Amino acid sequence: MLQIMYISTGACAPEDIAQILTVSRANNRRDSITGLLYADGRRFLQVLEGPEAAVERAFARIGADSRHRAVVVLSRRTIDAREFGDWAMAHRTPGLESDALIALIAQRLETASPNVRATFEGFAKIRRAA
Repeated sequence: MLQIMYISTGACAPEDIAQILTVSRANNRRDSITGLLYADGRRFLQVLEGPEAAVERAFARIGADSRHRAVVVLSRRTIDAREFGDWAMAHRTPGLESDALIALIAQRLETASPNVRATFEGFAKIRRAA
């Protein structure tokens, strides 16, 4: 299986993020892709994992999506087992306390590699401070 972790920038309205979440959940379920997405309207941090060809197609769609700018791959590796049991997305919404968001992300990252866990937890803490 292939795992890709990337970060991108994009100014998205709440309805754009809602559409991304809806379409991504359907596509990822269909393609046996799991992972985690953190989106706060300005930044996306995501891990995609699953069959190599499916992950490559999903990542190509992301790269072609005009809502994503400056897409940077943070890691790309072959994995023996999924680190995320099901498709999970964390999304920072108005009114969601930062500590609750960090707790949600930590729960989803319990089985992730130390590198993936540190990247997401660090990102969430930085975004909370911003």
